[in-house]
Amino acid sequence: MTPRAPNVGGWGVWWRADDGRVTAFVLALLAGLLALAGLSLDGGLALASKVRSSGQAESAARAGAQALDLAAYRATGTVRLDPARARELAQRYLASIGATGTVAIAGNTVTVDVTAIYRTQLLSLVGVEAIHTHGSGAAHPQHGVTDVSLGFANSEVDSDGNSSGGGR
Repeated sequence: MTPRAPNVGGWGVWWRADDGRVTAFVLALLAGLLALAGLSLDGGLALASKVRSSGQAESAARAGAQALDLAAYRATGTVRLDPARARELAQRYLASIGATGTVAIAGNTVTVDVTAIYRTQLLSLVGVEAIHTHGSGAAHPQHGVTDVSLGFANSEVDSDGNSSGGGR
């Protein structure tokens, strides 16, 4: 083994004399990257959970809004809800998809609030075990389609549904 050349000007062994500073920097950088990845992953999945909760609430409200009071509709043509049946249909829909929520009926409007719990994946490493998400939706019954317009954007259509020019 040959002896090493003497350190001239202090540049020969600077990379070996770090005294652990680089290790601490790398650990801090990795912790920051892990936190950023946790926020990105769990934040995105929590947002997806909120969108899912809103969709579930809207669907449950639409299911409840189908509960018409048929006796009133047949007698007078008035569209109104049967509140007990509307609540039952909305709650049955929530149960069928495994969601939990509350159903409120006010006049002809069914309002559903859904609450979900998203269990974090990476943020649980720093103590954030779960994120609670909420979604709400409302619906009311309507009469069916009464007027059909056959017109399309940038074209002319006559009452028989035939194009009368303006096409390609």
